[in-house]
Amino acid sequence: MHYREVIDVVVRMLEVAGVAVLFVGFVMAVAQSVRGLINRVATYAELRRRLGRTLMISLEILVAADVVQTVALDLTLENVTTLGLLVLVRTVLSLSISIEVEGVLPWRRAELEAAGGIVPGGASSRHAE
Repeated sequence: MHYREVIDVVVRMLEVAGVAVLFVGFVMAVAQSVRGLINRVATYAELRRRLGRTLMISLEILVAADVVQTVALDLTLENVTTLGLLVLVRTVLSLSISIEVEGVLPWRRAELEAAGGIVPGGASSRHAE
């Protein structure tokens, strides 16, 4: 196997892993929510939290695949610019998901946890049930 073929395989494996994490995380989150409904436990906030975290992990893996492909194979100004824009979009998306799930800016989380405003599981005290 040549260098390019090895890198292509690594990139494809990372992409498959990102999609698999998304799929498995979705199935697990829905299954746990169904179990919560059967037990008559409020599950909407927990479902959103689990799905949001699954999306963030999946995005991180997909960004890693893009970085490997661009840096290891196609290091041109056009590809690096495209990668930069893609990473920027995915970073903004991850930040938005984090704020939506946690209800607080990521850099304020520790401060609010110390003040008792955030439940360590991830939901703010105003969403805790």
